[in-house]
Amino acid sequence: MRAIILAGGKGARLKPYTTLIPKPLVPIGGECSVLELVILQLAKAGFTNITLAVNHLAELVRAYFGDGKKWGVLIDYSLEDKPLNTVGPLALIQDLPDNFLVMNSDVLCNLNLKEFYQEHVKNQRKISVAACSRELTIDFGVMEYDSGHCLTGFNEKPVYRFDVSMGIYCLNRSVIESTPRGRQYGFDQLMLDGIKNKDKIHVHKFDGFWLDIGRAEDYQYADEHYAEIKKKMRIE
Repeated sequence: MRAIILAGGKGARLKPYTTLIPKPLVPIGGECSVLELVILQLAKAGFTNITLAVNHLAELVRAYFGDGKKWGVLIDYSLEDKPLNTVGPLALIQDLPDNFLVMNSDVLCNLNLKEFYQEHVKNQRKISVAACSRELTIDFGVMEYDSGHCLTGFNEKPVYRFDVSMGIYCLNRSVIESTPRGRQYGFDQLMLDGIKNKDKIHVHKFDGFWLDIGRAEDYQYADEHYAEIKKKMRIE
């Protein structure tokens, strides 16, 4: 099984932690890097070949992970000479298998990645997206009113629930073969184009542990709860 990890971002939202080191190498729990946890999880799930799509401070990522033997996997690299967003870098990889898993480098979860991949292959899907529910509380009183500006409804600090992309998906190679090459193309554009073209995009609902370390507060939480997170991810 082949996995591709998107590890080329600058991690601007994680500054000052990412001022000198790339986001995938930010230490967690005083023990390892965030990306190392992801690789350990993939290795345990049976993914033997991992490609790291790198750009910002790529030489540091390559120096840290090398060929992957330390983690029992084969790691190779795909280097962007310019930022290509999240889907664009996949078009640079020449040896894509028929189906493969793609994930962000800063996602910690206990989704069964092997089952997710195998279900995608078994059902001959083109695109499978892992999704998780999130709640958003509006800290204000929300008003509704008609065209005459007469109040028709009022909701104090409402809570909205959404299903959001976890930054983990499985793709068939044909999807990448039909995407633009050499320019920025993101996951959001892939979804919108898929809807426009009436492609079948499968949403895999997940209700377990998921943490996207994209903001400083999320990273601080992960660092403080490292032992608990590692246990949830079943990484020994």
